[in-house]
Amino acid sequence: MNDSKPRPSTSAGRLAVLGNGAVVAGVLYVILYAVYAANSRSALSVSALTDLLNNGAPLIIAAAGGTLIILLRGFDLSVAGVMSLTNVVLAAYPFEGSGGAAASMALVLAIGALVGLINGLLVAYVGLQSIAVTLATMIIAQGAALLVMDAPGGAVSDWIAENMTDTLAGVLPVSGLVAAAVGLCWLLLKRTDVGVALYAVGKDETAAGLSGIDVRRTKCIAFVLAGMLYGLAGFMLSAQTASGNPNGGSSMLLLVFAAVALGGTSFSGGSGGVIGSMIGAATLTLLQKVLFSSGVESFYIGLFQGAVMVLAVLLGEAVSRMTRVAHE
Repeated sequence: MNDSKPRPSTSAGRLAVLGNGAVVAGVLYVILYAVYAANSRSALSVSALTDLLNNGAPLIIAAAGGTLIILLRGFDLSVAGVMSLTNVVLAAYPFEGSGGAAASMALVLAIGALVGLINGLLVAYVGLQSIAVTLATMIIAQGAALLVMDAPGGAVSDWIAENMTDTLAGVLPVSGLVAAAVGLCWLLLKRTDVGVALYAVGKDETAAGLSGIDVRRTKCIAFVLAGMLYGLAGFMLSAQTASGNPNGGSSMLLLVFAAVALGGTSFSGGSGGVIGSMIGAATLTLLQKVLFSSGVESFYIGLFQGAVMVLAVLLGEAVSRMTRVAHE
């Protein structure tokens, strides 16, 4: 009997690995990159990798922010408004040089933090529903973007447009380093009291409160951090486009939720993480690149992205159920 006990545990452990959203998204990414490399000889070059990361960085960072709120069993629609607003601000009021880039970065982070703070106060302390509050702040931010720039145009500073989409020492894509820094910050945050509280509140808000966690403070912090990440995503979007568009962030809204779902974060809260969502976002970006290189018409891209997301979620759910059975 003793010989048979480790087997269910080992089986459950393997299933748990397969059910990990980050692992599923990562495997899918490798498969897609192999297809991409087969269709494009330059796929493995530094320039191709840099281009891919430049295209994906805004969504990757925005998905990281959205994950913080979904972990709390909430929804944040303000990502579209914040990205649009920060994009047009950088295009309408460019600050040249490295010092100007630092000032621009501080400005967009402040804009994102302000929107996040408003969201957090209204959701956590007033008790309003997150989807209603963030829908309102998204509309307000989009309106503010139109006030700053009523049509696509303007020009982002040359320093941001050139250096943030370039490589470091000709090898490391800067946009990839920014995304990696976000992932590292999450791994550090996850081990702090705030990170532990995020999961606890997402799993059971009442139990978290009874255990001494300040639920309202945790929610407010999460919204502020998410807003700052949306601002950073807008910064990277501006570097990529080198111009402003008052609707520039609108296309990111649904893709953020798709990336989170693909990365294995549960919309019921308390399960998943930022790394999975970031890999999910990178996978969606790569999928778009693969479809283009394969000659697929652009209007089919959304169909393929949705199908891949659904299949990944179904796989994760199936493995999760099998894991629970194995534990039993």
